[in-house]
Amino acid sequence: MKAMVLNSFGGPASFELCDVPRPVPQAGQVLVRVHATSVNPLDYQVRRGDYPDLVPLPAITGHDVSGVVEAVGPGVTAFVPGDEVWYTPQIFDGAGSYAEYHVAAESIIAKKPASLSHLEAASLSLVGGTAWEALVVRAALKAGESVLIHGGAGGVGHVAIQLAKAMGARVFTTVRQANAEFVRTAGADVIIDYEKEDYVDAVLRETSGHGVDVVFDTIGGNTLSRSPDALAQLGRVVSIVDIAQPQNLMQAWGKNASYHFVFTRQNRGKLDELSALVERGQLRPQVGAVYPLADIALAHARLESPNHGVQGKIAIAVEPSLIA
Repeated sequence: MKAMVLNSFGGPASFELCDVPRPVPQAGQVLVRVHATSVNPLDYQVRRGDYPDLVPLPAITGHDVSGVVEAVGPGVTAFVPGDEVWYTPQIFDGAGSYAEYHVAAESIIAKKPASLSHLEAASLSLVGGTAWEALVVRAALKAGESVLIHGGAGGVGHVAIQLAKAMGARVFTTVRQANAEFVRTAGADVIIDYEKEDYVDAVLRETSGHGVDVVFDTIGGNTLSRSPDALAQLGRVVSIVDIAQPQNLMQAWGKNASYHFVFTRQNRGKLDELSALVERGQLRPQVGAVYPLADIALAHARLESPNHGVQGKIAIAVEPSLIA
């Protein structure tokens, strides 16, 4: 099978298109013909060598799969060849989704939402699972509460807006002015142009000084130390960012705030919950750009660019017929 293999850590050109053996499903495993995958910040972090001790080289990376079951191993009962499925592969196992075939444990795979294309499903599995883990599991966001989502036009951010609205929350988000209409369409109630206004000032003005119940950090910077300024008493801060941030949290102490650091865990139940929202029309990923598998380097370079101009996700068409 064809696969984009990472032979050394570095820039986008570190990938090489290679012929590698097709994996064989073992007991409890499913072999999937990958139709689509996508590009996430995690993918370029792995590629450039942020986690060298966790990724033995050579490696096939990639953390989203939408495809069709090709074969099943002994003991598999939930799937049969021909089923359309989606999932997030186990992270850091060196056998990711930038390939024509992928094998995974039955327990982390789910039936693909019928109303989503493969490109859309591959653009939702990791970011959707991340948003679910952050807002539902860790922040325990409730109907009637408010949430500030940093970076609402991004892959995780635009899904988090929709998820929070489906949960009955009032949604604040920070974006550039160029992305204001996009996040408004996603469901944002209060849109803050971070280039023109301080988000703390905006939140306090819009909440009459009360603050928001939850802050969801998808961007890093100084959000961990500044977010308590916009937080209500007993508020929660959830971060998916793994870079160093200022650690002066005195304001958090004064707010009795709780902090949660999220690294996505794979399971079918989470995907089934997201599928239900999709089928009810409450959740839909935005595919902002599509590249063929052979152009992974271009997709990585674009996502890493500070002003990449992509709203939502960059999808990868592993099946050539998906390229329009």
